[in-house]
Amino acid sequence: MAKSSRENGPRAPTAGGSLSGTRESLAQGPDAATADELSSVGSDSEANGFAERRIDKFGFIVGSQGAEGALEEVPLEVLRQRESKWLDMLNNWDKWMAKKHKKIRLRCQKGIPPSLRGRAWQYLSGGKVKLQQNPGKFDELDMSPGDPKWLDVIERDLHRQFPFHEMFVSRGGHGQQDLFRVLKAYTLYRPEEGYCQAQAPIAAVLLMHMPAEQAFWCLVQVCEKYLPGYYSEKLYSIGSSYLMLTQYGLWSCCVALLFLQEAIQLDGEILFSLLQKVSPVAHKHLSRQKIDPLLYMTEWFMCAFARTLPWSSVLRVWDMFFCEGVKIIFRVGLVLLKHALGSPEKLKACQGQYETIEQLRSLSPKIMQEAFLVQEVIELPVTERQIEREHLIQLRRWQETRGELECRSPPRMHGAKAILDAEPGPRPALQPSPSIRLPPDATLLTSKAKPPKQVQKEQRRTKASGQLDKSPGPNQATVVTASGDACPPQDVPPKDPVPQDSAPQDLAFHHSQESLTSQESEDTYL
Repeated sequence: MAKSSRENGPRAPTAGGSLSGTRESLAQGPDAATADELSSVGSDSEANGFAERRIDKFGFIVGSQGAEGALEEVPLEVLRQRESKWLDMLNNWDKWMAKKHKKIRLRCQKGIPPSLRGRAWQYLSGGKVKLQQNPGKFDELDMSPGDPKWLDVIERDLHRQFPFHEMFVSRGGHGQQDLFRVLKAYTLYRPEEGYCQAQAPIAAVLLMHMPAEQAFWCLVQVCEKYLPGYYSEKLYSIGSSYLMLTQYGLWSCCVALLFLQEAIQLDGEILFSLLQKVSPVAHKHLSRQKIDPLLYMTEWFMCAFARTLPWSSVLRVWDMFFCEGVKIIFRVGLVLLKHALGSPEKLKACQGQYETIEQLRSLSPKIMQEAFLVQEVIELPVTERQIEREHLIQLRRWQETRGELECRSPPRMHGAKAILDAEPGPRPALQPSPSIRLPPDATLLTSKAKPPKQVQKEQRRTKASGQLDKSPGPNQATVVTASGDACPPQDVPPKDPVPQDSAPQDLAFHHSQESLTSQESEDTYL
């Protein structure tokens, strides 16, 4: 989150010397042939000479910081079974979310299969629905030039995002181009918020699992639904102060913490209050040392632990985060504080403020190990209701001591279920279907012809009675079918005499009643 000098960023001016604000500006360089050659390389790590180094299954160079941590290997047979179950859920997503949401939550806790993680995140976050509701919007934003104020800041931050990952290791490579496009598009989509440095690692993680357009809409959901109020222009001033914290100690940074967005400050107080119930020992130690929660939880929450945990743990935390919401972020923070400062033995090395902060910045690998951390997070009894109750308490205290909030962010959604209920996806249009279904080989009967079986039955009846040679009486009529077969004469009831002085309207009504009755009889038969 710290700023760097202008020379450290992947500057890519156009021929005119100014930034165009589009992805082409990053690819252009002094030698166009070299740029074309680099664009054809399959991996950005090859462009920077890392082709001979081994890459782990997450895309990190083996031996780098991002690749550290013991991996929980899932048997291949179990993985294939999970993939089959997730495919069924994704293909019938609305039904599963409506009736079997608890099952989705349990499967997210077990871990989403890597081959379907990107698609699942889109469905869980509601980014898929956003994309369907805004067709062509990202392309429109991508082609727009953008605000030069934000373009300069974004470009200087690109090379800091996972520099040992094969997707972002090359300056001006495919990964950095897509990251630039997504972040620039958000500044145009929400110009009142602009760009925050903590958005870059969020967008980078999303780009590792999905194309730029889908990553953009997932980023929108994180900023607006999961963590609303975290990212704004007001927050950007913490960049240099965070650098001061790491280089010159704690007290140089305390004043700059006032520039933090109110949403993250409130969540810091909520976290500290919940810690008193989860680990009284850790809460008492931090209170005695007068360490503000913002000094250790800001990067945890704003980057969703993408810069803190081993990568396998990051992905498992994000699986649960997209399903259950910010509750997971609070739980992870509480678990780390509990196991780092929750016993007298561990506090022996934390006699002062500086030692305590260093303890939290260099957490034990055992605490962050995937299987241990995920199980602790699942079992920690911190609910959404507790978080919202603490939020109201802290908000009331804030208003009593500091006055009303300057910026009221929209209420956050606690997970995929709440987001889907608030923004249901488009429903398919209802197609008309006939109420009476006939077999494929059946012939539709017209109003003039009788069914064949009825005709044959009447023919046998007339032959037996011997009435074919008789002439019809005055009140009898011979019925001739469409096929030319004569039916026996039948008694025809006399029609009601119509008065001679009847009006034409009465006649028309009389005939319409007859036609309606005949039509009803045919429909009843069919």
